[in-house]
Amino acid sequence: MTTSNSINYQDFIPSVLQQFVAANGEISKTELDPKLHHLLDLRASQINQCAFCVKMHTKEALDDGESQERLQRLTVWRHVGDFTPAEKAALAWTEALTSLDQKTDYSALRTDLRVHFSDAEISAITSCVAMINLWNRIQVSNH
Repeated sequence: MTTSNSINYQDFIPSVLQQFVAANGEISKTELDPKLHHLLDLRASQINQCAFCVKMHTKEALDDGESQERLQRLTVWRHVGDFTPAEKAALAWTEALTSLDQKTDYSALRTDLRVHFSDAEISAITSCVAMINLWNRIQVSNH
């Protein structure tokens, strides 16, 4: 949803947006599992209350074979058995990087990530989370 006084960023900073799109494309070329990528994009978008991105990433996840049941329970991932330990580690990291809190123990979260992912994969996960947070803020700025 946009308002009548929304800003069409494409009109004013097209080269910046093109670079964001290019960066997003580079993240997609990493070894990050596409299904996990969808979960991370969707969870960050839920936290950021970006309706446009929630709708888009839900559709993309379903199109790539994710189940409706898991997507419906994504907001309560800690309390259900639908997600693997690796997915849970990545979701915890996503939430920590989306809702910054000085009390967060990033070292413990990285330790948990390293049980399941290589440093290259963690770099891709971190880039994915940073990118979706960027896109969410652009979209939310026009709510």
